[in-house]
Amino acid sequence: MKTFEDLHNELVTKWAQKDVDSSTVDRLNAGIHEVGKKVLEEAAEAWMAAEYESPARTAEEIAQLLYHTQVLMIAADVSIEDVYRHL
Repeated sequence: MKTFEDLHNELVTKWAQKDVDSSTVDRLNAGIHEVGKKVLEEAAEAWMAAEYESPARTAEEIAQLLYHTQVLMIAADVSIEDVYRHL
């Protein structure tokens, strides 16, 4: 099982290495605007899954939302510590 921190470290590493096979790198290269649109899309899908689908499907959508949120964090140069200070 991967933790929030594990995922973040993995994504930061892919970005730093400019991994050409990484969809994360592709998303980051598209810019904050595109990443932000994806966060909004995933948030809506998580909401709809919670409203109308199973807990398992909801968890899957929330996981995708967390992934895209972390991509946005990297795009905006926001660290986990920056976020934790506001929790």
